[in-house]
Amino acid sequence: MGADNSNPVNNTQAKSLDHEKKKACVNCGAELKYKPGSTNLTCQYCGHQEVIETDSGFIELELQPYLNEMGAQKHSEEISMLKCKTCGATQHIEENYKSLHCVYCSMPLIIEDAYKEDWILPGAVLPFQMNHNKSRAIFQKWVRGLWFAPNNLKKAALDPERTKGLYLPYWTFDAQLFANYTGERGTHYYKNQQYNAVVDGRNVVKTRQVRNTRWAPANGAIKGFIDDTLIRAFKPRNPRIPIGISQWNLEKLQPFNSKFLAGFVTEKYTIPLSKGHIESNKEAKKIAQHWIRRDIGGDEQRIHQMQMKLEEETFKHILLPVYVSSFKYKGKAYNFFVNGESGSIHGNRPYSAWKIFFAILAGLALILFFAMMSGGM
Repeated sequence: MGADNSNPVNNTQAKSLDHEKKKACVNCGAELKYKPGSTNLTCQYCGHQEVIETDSGFIELELQPYLNEMGAQKHSEEISMLKCKTCGATQHIEENYKSLHCVYCSMPLIIEDAYKEDWILPGAVLPFQMNHNKSRAIFQKWVRGLWFAPNNLKKAALDPERTKGLYLPYWTFDAQLFANYTGERGTHYYKNQQYNAVVDGRNVVKTRQVRNTRWAPANGAIKGFIDDTLIRAFKPRNPRIPIGISQWNLEKLQPFNSKFLAGFVTEKYTIPLSKGHIESNKEAKKIAQHWIRRDIGGDEQRIHQMQMKLEEETFKHILLPVYVSSFKYKGKAYNFFVNGESGSIHGNRPYSAWKIFFAILAGLALILFFAMMSGGM
């Protein structure tokens, strides 16, 4: 996605974003919240809706000035943060909350512990595409499909107050990639080979084809545009965000508007831009190697040397949606996660020891049955 710095956000505008998230309904005065799957704010009491207006393009920020100055002077705002004393998660909270619970470990957070901190403004957000009720329906369907689950697991209840919609922070990096390389191109060819074998008790000579590889020198240069390398901007913790739900369609990104955050929790990035950039360089090297192998061609490739450089580097801070919750079964808590855009789900769950035991017995019985049948024949 190309850079668009035509509408920079100054500090005064940045300070006002927190107030926009708590906009009141013009009819009844209740707090307006973002309606998932739409571009509207809605009042849960009287049904009034307001359209969220967005800019025409994303704000791609030039990377090097931010690496040098950490972005403290522009495109930033001061926000209220709470750090969970139990699991260490850092969450962005709104001023009108008196108390709330950590979205990861459900321990209470107290508003008096909040502190102010600057952050680099998001350049884009992927709004939630489903509401809390849909996420709970996905959970119930998931439970019904679990193998070796206890029979009464279907009675597991979700606490709506503990099911939180959470925006996770990520970095995306764009760059023009250039690389020179030397290596080898491998081409397969086959030769007949004779070998001895025993057939019906007799030694015989048979022929088989053996694959060989002919190598030839290769060198060249590749170039291309790397678009939206996605790098996690939060540190893993327990429970970890599973890889299975960490796939989003970035084509659905919207230019950032804080109104999309209304009614949801936002986690602040804890992996700084400089470390995110290091990880993006590792991904760029993998991309360069892939392009080089494609450029070399043949059946196999060897890369001996590669000189890579990145130019016109830009980045965005983006927010991506996930529902985080837990359910209790026989007094134990189990966490699960639902991707707020695709609906994919992942979680830990209990197993029925008796179901597993009887399944093993049934398997052993089948093995014994077929062994007896084979012996009888």
